[in-house]
Amino acid sequence: MSFPRCALLWARLPAGRRAGHRAAVCSALRAHPGPVPGPLGRTPAVASSSASGGSKAPNTSLFVPLSVKPQGPSADGDVGAELTRPLDKNEVKKILDQFYKRKEIQKLGADYGLDARLFHQAFISFRNYILQSHSLDVDIHIILNDICFSAAHVDDLFPFFLRHAKQIFPVLECKEDLRKISDLRIPPNWYPEARAIQRKIIFHSGPTNSGKTYHAIQKYLSAKSGVYCGPLKLLAHEIFEKSNAEGVPCDLVTGEERVSIETNGKQATHVACTVEMSSVTTPYEVAVIDEIQMIKDPARGWAWTRALLGLCAEEVHLCGEAAAIDLVTELLYTTGEEVEVRNYTRLTPISVLDHALESLDNLRPGDCIVCFSKNDIYSVSRQIEIRGLESAVIYGSLPPGTKLAQAKKFNDPDDPCKILVATDAIGMGLNLNIRRIIFYSLIKPSINEKGEKEIEPITTSQALQIAGRAGRFSSKYKEGEVTTMNREDLRLLKEILNKPVEPIQAAGLHPTAEQIEMFAYHLPDTTLSNLIDIFVDFSQVDGQYFVCNLDDFKFSAELIQHIPLSLRVRYVFCTAPINKKQPFVCSSLLQFARQYSRNEPLTFAWLRRYIKWPLNPPNNIKDLMDLEAVHDVLDLYLWLSYRFIDMFPDANLVRDLQKELDGIIQEGVHNITKLIKISEAQRLLHLENMPADSRSRSPGTSKSQARRMRGTKTLGFKAAEPPRPGAEEKSLASRLVQQGLLTADMLRQLEKEWLTQRTEHGKDKAEPGTTSKGSRRKKKEPDSD
Repeated sequence: MSFPRCALLWARLPAGRRAGHRAAVCSALRAHPGPVPGPLGRTPAVASSSASGGSKAPNTSLFVPLSVKPQGPSADGDVGAELTRPLDKNEVKKILDQFYKRKEIQKLGADYGLDARLFHQAFISFRNYILQSHSLDVDIHIILNDICFSAAHVDDLFPFFLRHAKQIFPVLECKEDLRKISDLRIPPNWYPEARAIQRKIIFHSGPTNSGKTYHAIQKYLSAKSGVYCGPLKLLAHEIFEKSNAEGVPCDLVTGEERVSIETNGKQATHVACTVEMSSVTTPYEVAVIDEIQMIKDPARGWAWTRALLGLCAEEVHLCGEAAAIDLVTELLYTTGEEVEVRNYTRLTPISVLDHALESLDNLRPGDCIVCFSKNDIYSVSRQIEIRGLESAVIYGSLPPGTKLAQAKKFNDPDDPCKILVATDAIGMGLNLNIRRIIFYSLIKPSINEKGEKEIEPITTSQALQIAGRAGRFSSKYKEGEVTTMNREDLRLLKEILNKPVEPIQAAGLHPTAEQIEMFAYHLPDTTLSNLIDIFVDFSQVDGQYFVCNLDDFKFSAELIQHIPLSLRVRYVFCTAPINKKQPFVCSSLLQFARQYSRNEPLTFAWLRRYIKWPLNPPNNIKDLMDLEAVHDVLDLYLWLSYRFIDMFPDANLVRDLQKELDGIIQEGVHNITKLIKISEAQRLLHLENMPADSRSRSPGTSKSQARRMRGTKTLGFKAAEPPRPGAEEKSLASRLVQQGLLTADMLRQLEKEWLTQRTEHGKDKAEPGTTSKGSRRKKKEPDSD
């Protein structure tokens, strides 16, 4: 029926008969295709298809309402007013308030997915739309007019309210589609190539230094084709070099690097890669997945799940802890594949000592002190240097080349460096001649599956992984020892090591770019960060799986949200691995995305200007950290260069630049105790020149003093007595000398070095063309865009 005909018939109907025909007329006029509930208390003609059903209720706090603008004056005039009469806004407001308060309406809204929160937000938007619009659609105008004349029931507003609610919350319209897209309950079906063959699965189970990986690698090397999937770039490099050294052509594939061994660019028969970069479509004879227990990792576990279920290889060799056997067996039971388990025992003995180290005076060659924070590493390194010993330093944020250089220095029998200070970064990827592992602390900050920071004792798995580095089969020490720095920690360490490793319960999963694109199709105006939140909330997983923590992804998504990028490009930028604790790295991701959106290639010349190259060797710890951040930025460029070749065209030049920077960082780490000493001198002299009352008001004083007190206790020094009256007037340096943390000679040496550095620094500032800071950059160059 045409609109003019409907309007004519409506106008001719008496008011009493209009009520009887309102449902049919409104159905013909309005564009809303859904069912129209009659006045409450009657059975609707059509059951709700949008009701939530048996699935879990979504977290509606994730639904961000969209803005719906009130209608302005229409070019055709107010048709509804012409058919009936102009609406009295005060009457309409009373009707809307009555509608909102009805319990039956709230209940019906809940049946359509509108909980109390969404119902309230939708009503506020609906009311503003009605009251602020110059003219309303004909259908709703007529219904409101009829309600005013008691010719219709207030409940008849519900279809229009629901239509408006679905406009501001589009997720209500497509909940069932979203549930289907985010259904993660059968991951094996995502990999048809792997399901098309019958794979042989072999699990090499054993502790650190048991030879399990060696046996798997031997099968890999003897195969016609193979892939090695490791957790670290260092391990992928090691297998890459080992394969080619033994005459087995092998390519290298990591997030930031591609090395093809064949001169014609043809793919080699073997490839060593980080697990995230493994191909699930290329057929191999043998695949090796190292450290399979990381399938439980809250952030990266999805990569091991993908490799386990998706690698298209005749034989798949898994290396890892026994704690993963049951889960792997269960996961592969769903694919019809059996798991053959081969158990290994440690090749060399290891023992937990009955006494703690207690003082750094008791260090011996081959000792490794394991810390879980950079500050502890700096402190311990400095204390070792005070004792006339030399130490190597390894921690996670160091470039791979610097880690290898420090490992080589520690392993060299002709090098005077016989002590290693490291984080748990030594747990994988480095071969070290360690006689004794000394845990400086047993407390390690970590991030759980929910993205929450936890500060708890290390797990049994972590303790075994680190302790197992002592007395390795390939090192010169044929027996390993483990102890702690503090006597009170030793008992806890023994308890941790004696606990059975808890079986792994679930494997990680991660939404793919395709799934997020399908979500975005249904929710086109939703931000990527919000899409991820809704996806995770709607996702359905079996008990053997969990959705990995996506906080880093969401952080990047929110960082670049305002930059105009296609969804696929935005997704790739958000998966780029960055350290969100480094402001310069975060701002670089933002700058790279902005350049990309402008279609301006990020050339080598542009990048040099951006990082202010050339860079000086570090003068203090802060400079060293700045250089590490620049190295991470170059890593980010290289990572993006393999995803957007045309926009990041100078990968080879940047890699050469990164190697040069790695050398500068190596020089800084080699002199790390000197950098620590200079940093301490700067801090001491700064505080020395401050008035006593200013020092006491300094917000960081109490914390730093507490740290020094803890360090004093840890290193075996007697704690300082409470300050006597008048002691506030003593300088900080005097108090440190009194506590035994400094000697008078050391203080004079620190002052001398600081004054020398300050003099040189002043000269640098006086030279034309230098920056005002002068510590990191040699020459002032034009700023980048």
